[in-house]
Amino acid sequence: MSSAGAGGKPSRSAIVADTESGHHLLTIHGYSRTKGLFTGECVRSNPFTICGHRWSIDYYPNGIRSAVEHYISLSLILDEDVAEAVKAQFDFRLASDVEEPEKVAALASAPVRRFSSRGVSSYTSFIRRNELEKSKYLVNDLFTIRCDIAVVHNYRALTDAVAFVSVPPCDLRRHLGELLETEKGADVVFEVGGETVAAHRCVLAARSSVFSAELFGPMVEGNAAGVVVRIEDMDAEVFKALLHFVYTGSLPEARKEDEDVTYQHLLVAADRYGMERLKLICVEKLCQYINVGSAAIILALAEQHHCEGLKKACFDFLAAPANLRAVVATDGFQHLSKSCPSLMVEVITMSCALLE
Repeated sequence: MSSAGAGGKPSRSAIVADTESGHHLLTIHGYSRTKGLFTGECVRSNPFTICGHRWSIDYYPNGIRSAVEHYISLSLILDEDVAEAVKAQFDFRLASDVEEPEKVAALASAPVRRFSSRGVSSYTSFIRRNELEKSKYLVNDLFTIRCDIAVVHNYRALTDAVAFVSVPPCDLRRHLGELLETEKGADVVFEVGGETVAAHRCVLAARSSVFSAELFGPMVEGNAAGVVVRIEDMDAEVFKALLHFVYTGSLPEARKEDEDVTYQHLLVAADRYGMERLKLICVEKLCQYINVGSAAIILALAEQHHCEGLKKACFDFLAAPANLRAVVATDGFQHLSKSCPSLMVEVITMSCALLE
């Protein structure tokens, strides 16, 4: 009878930590204004829930203490009372693009901290201010911090059988993306911007109630074998980006030189097809492109498509007298006055308040 010591098959076991993870995005608007706070002074975010616990983040634009006064400091706070300490790993980093919220943070090397009631853990030297100000992450005086949190619930031993199994990550996104690319089994053709694009009705209907109504309504059922839909008032590339998001939950790479315009058109398309997550992604991106040349156009979009967060970001930019004077002189402002006259009351009210 063989044994492990004699070269036979060894026994195997494993111990694992049961964890649950999530992330939160904190955007700092008007970064240059926050530098007016003293070292040790902070602004606390609104509470947010991850892994069943309530957290908040303290933002120190001039460091948490004098030794790190040239840095931005951050503190993660367990913003609730708990009977037992919460064991968690966390990580802060700068977020720069649409895909980043979908990436899983590498928390394996982060230490497990114990958060008691109202417990705090800090990143005292998150980033030097001068490094942030020269980086790609600071755009239009705002930047976004991503906080990843993994809560450790308990530790347990696995059986021999489970210890041999390694389950790969879900690849549904890749498979659906290939389905769109190859057009295999496609049962609907869209005519848009002088091009034809094939897709699958079931996938579209599952992702958008508007597509569902259009593709499975009474006028379509009788001709289900070859449905052709004409899309008016939309560029072909914008519609292809919309379909890419439908199938994969992500957006294709946009050309940097016209990225802002692409997100403006995608916002309109997302609203048209009731795709709220895509709409919010476009809003988040457009907040980074608010400047003198675009503020009026983006404000009009925010009003027409009911994007309150984007509207507030535009008014925050216009709150600076120099910005407001410059925007009023643009062609976009003339378009705003004609397309959204109701907004002019708010703009005039702001102007009067700034002149007082």
